[in-house]
Amino acid sequence: MTAHITAQQATQRATHAAIPPPLRTTSRSTGEADVWTELRAEAEAALIEEPLYAGIVQATVLDQRSLAQALAYRLAHRLGDGDLSRLAMRDLCLSAFEADPHAGAHAVRDLIAIRERDPTCRRYLDPFLFYKGFAALEAYRVAHWLWHQGRATLALHVQSRISEVFGCDIHPAARIGSGVFIDHATGVVIGETTVIADEVSILQSVTLGGNGKESGDRHPKIARGVLLSVGAKVLGNIRVGEGAKVAAAAVVLHEVPPHTTVAGVPARVVSRVVPDVAPALSMDQSFGFGDGI
Repeated sequence: MTAHITAQQATQRATHAAIPPPLRTTSRSTGEADVWTELRAEAEAALIEEPLYAGIVQATVLDQRSLAQALAYRLAHRLGDGDLSRLAMRDLCLSAFEADPHAGAHAVRDLIAIRERDPTCRRYLDPFLFYKGFAALEAYRVAHWLWHQGRATLALHVQSRISEVFGCDIHPAARIGSGVFIDHATGVVIGETTVIADEVSILQSVTLGGNGKESGDRHPKIARGVLLSVGAKVLGNIRVGEGAKVAAAAVVLHEVPPHTTVAGVPARVVSRVVPDVAPALSMDQSFGFGDGI
């Protein structure tokens, strides 16, 4: 669809678009209506910023009547295929979002998490249109809803498409909170009985998997505020405590105490984390200092 704007509107938009937004901003908008309003304003500016992409922005955001409709449209555009058309995928996503009273709040908190923690994110529009981690997480929420509706075949189809398109494999039965930041998404694997609390940050190539010896409840439990750094592997039905930090390339096979940093293969405690500083929010991937606890 091509965007149609008047000459006066073009002049007004060009005035705003002439000043690029800063590389990193923190929005004060936290409600769904506020974020939706801000997202639409960013889409308006984007029409002028890049005319070649104006039709996509118009159709994805400005022609939609709600955040749920826009998100369903975008996910369908990216995940629809020969097995399930874009139209069918859009209706499926919209059904999931409208059936879950918390879906809008989850999406908003996930968007805010990206904007506050990713130094390259300058507006909501960027993750909404392009970030694989955000798309994979919101599509997982559709699969999770389907799973609990007893529609396992469709849930597994959505999981498969997430893996194919975004390079991120999340089992639909996993339980994931909101305000979760999956950065890059490539190589992230989240197993069936994994539980992830709110305000967790997960970087690329993280695996939350089984240890190969167990059945049933066999995957990690990640508490609030945890940072899982690049390439971290957490294996088995073990708990990573609140506010903990798992360093890059660490292999975690045992419980991680709250507010500690673990590193190495196998991972060991290398330092404490100040309790009132959540690593997931600060995104500080350093090991810290000290001899452990």
